[in-house]
Amino acid sequence: MNILGISAFYQDSAAALIRDGEIIAAAQEERFTRKKHDFGFPMSSARYCLAEGGVTGSGLDAIAFYEKPISKFLRILETSCGVAPKGIRPFMRAMPLWLKKKLWIPIVIEKAMEECGIEMPDELYFPEHHESHASSAFFPSPFESAAVLTVDGVGEWGTSSLGHGRGNKLDFISELYFPHSLGLLYSAFTYFSGFRVNSGEYKLMGLAPYGKPRYVDRIRDNLLDLRDDGSFRLNLDYFGYIDGLKMTNNKFTQLFDGPPRKPESKITEREMDMAKSIQVVTEDIVLRMARHAHKVTGEKNLCLAGGVALNCVANGKLLRDGPFENLWIQPAAGDAGGAIGSALTVWHTVKNQPRNVDGRTDGMKGSYLGPEFSDDEICEFLSDRGYPARKLGEEERADVIAGLIEDGNAIGLCQGRMEFGPRALGNRSIVGDARSPEMQSIMNRKIKYRESFRPFAPSCLEEKVSEFFELDRPSPYMLLVAPVKASRCKKTDAGDVQSMREQINSVRSDVPAITHVDYTARIQTVSPETNKLYYDIIKSFEDRTGYGIIINTSFNVRGEPMVCTPEDAYRCFMRTEMDYLVLGSYLLEKGEQKVWNEKDDWQEEFVLD
Repeated sequence: MNILGISAFYQDSAAALIRDGEIIAAAQEERFTRKKHDFGFPMSSARYCLAEGGVTGSGLDAIAFYEKPISKFLRILETSCGVAPKGIRPFMRAMPLWLKKKLWIPIVIEKAMEECGIEMPDELYFPEHHESHASSAFFPSPFESAAVLTVDGVGEWGTSSLGHGRGNKLDFISELYFPHSLGLLYSAFTYFSGFRVNSGEYKLMGLAPYGKPRYVDRIRDNLLDLRDDGSFRLNLDYFGYIDGLKMTNNKFTQLFDGPPRKPESKITEREMDMAKSIQVVTEDIVLRMARHAHKVTGEKNLCLAGGVALNCVANGKLLRDGPFENLWIQPAAGDAGGAIGSALTVWHTVKNQPRNVDGRTDGMKGSYLGPEFSDDEICEFLSDRGYPARKLGEEERADVIAGLIEDGNAIGLCQGRMEFGPRALGNRSIVGDARSPEMQSIMNRKIKYRESFRPFAPSCLEEKVSEFFELDRPSPYMLLVAPVKASRCKKTDAGDVQSMREQINSVRSDVPAITHVDYTARIQTVSPETNKLYYDIIKSFEDRTGYGIIINTSFNVRGEPMVCTPEDAYRCFMRTEMDYLVLGSYLLEKGEQKVWNEKDDWQEEFVLD
């Protein structure tokens, strides 16, 4: 049975194809349209998924949309009426898209299938938003049974949920409702700190280690009434997302010592301390939720999804200090993952089909679910455009690339199937030497064109992770933060460090390019079973240097979606100061390429996000 899952019209629209419970393909629309966080109907993603699965004509059996649009509309309508006349502005701003698209989703889907040459199936389903999240967390997990937590901004009415998964059954126990939302609370601080809501939350997380938690008591005393089970009520007197167009209001401004930071302005000690404070509060809430989930379900396993599940610092603390033995986090934990969850809801919940789990291997296939380009396609692309390249033999490929990394080069990798979700996991990545004290600065300034404080992640051989980090298990999706081994750390004199720049440039370990200011790292472990191409590069690097670890960041510049095609990769390669580009088996050296000229200023389009 072929089921197409769709998420759209809020952020990170995506499509996924499930066949008899197996995830065949999944992709986010932004990768095709080149519009960051594209929320439009995922036409290109759906077309790709159907083509990847060989679905034509009447071959599609069902479609699932990741939430209930009518329920969501009624929540917006009821909320706006409840705060009238103040709520009229956000209501009127939202109405055009609702009237044109969101209230007519069955018709929109039918027209899209017609464009794809697909006969509209009789079965069209609308699971609830948090049901889709929970299904994306539990059903692909390796666990026969588990507690399931979903935490995000808001779906229809729900903002977080607690469920219990057993076999192919997923039962919901409790839910927290709008406007009381951990995701929206964190986004309020994202906005106030000068970052963009729904895309800048990870910047706030990365900024937190530079600050002190001096606002924690102010947050707890004024903004929320927190209970032992992790449920809470927000003091809405301080927020503007219900009756205005901004996340916070003047009362919030007074509480936190002045107006919000203007985007792109200097980051001050206040923003650092606010980031640290809301991170501490977030971790406390997540831990309380988890402890309650453990008490209610009695499970040793926990599955997570929803945008807050992308807070890998909180995930790491939950693993270390929480009550569960095992965690599994959906790699596309945000709305994009709802496409997978909605389709799996139909297969397991509606159709009552069984799951086959082994307790170790998940169903996400390493999250390598997007398009792949053959060497023949790459060769044709290079030949047509006259781009000089060297084809590497299979036996030399990994060692040549590892040697270039050892020599201090930054290398773009476009190989294998594109990743699904926000993390680059080796197939659409920029890599470098984690031992280099300069590599973080080089990548931020000359390649990513982004804020200097933002850390980079390591990719580490799975079997060597405990040699570098305080972590005793795989972390294949870069969703856990853990401390660097103390034996590898080089303590700095905090009293001598004054500025953020000095903190950034301090050498903290023997792998300084991936060691954050708090001596932690956001870890990806790599195994030959899920990605042999990438594993072999890191293994060859280890053979050369004794270090089975490299630096890994997404293949894009700030504000641009991760690259998808060889053309995307080449364009990004030439716009930046990357040294080499790997396209499948082909190696391109920057110095051999023609001068790159563009009529438009591409940085105006991408760099501000």
